[in-house]
Amino acid sequence: MFFQYADATPVQMVPGLIRKTLVSGDKLMICRFDLDSGVEIPSHSHPHDQAGYVVIGKIRITVDGKSCDLGPGDSYSAPSGVLHSAIALEPSVVVDTFSPPRDDYRAAPG
Repeated sequence: MFFQYADATPVQMVPGLIRKTLVSGDKLMICRFDLDSGVEIPSHSHPHDQAGYVVIGKIRITVDGKSCDLGPGDSYSAPSGVLHSAIALEPSVVVDTFSPPRDDYRAAPG
């Protein structure tokens, strides 16, 4: 029901990219991503709908072959099964939602 930010475990996904799973329910998940400038998330797809919100910084996101530079307050959507990628143009914080939740993001690697 309630989740404290202090309890979110940081997971280094690649150098310069930290994920914190903030909350996860049966049908929805929210994660925070802290990206260093220059970090690239290669093109990929997954069975989850994904929507993101840029809190701080600037990213270039590509969804289904179309790119857009996004800054604070901007958001995007990547439907299930659609190729998408991103690059941090400066240090950035992005909050993403996934539906259904990603099982691979539910627990910290151990």
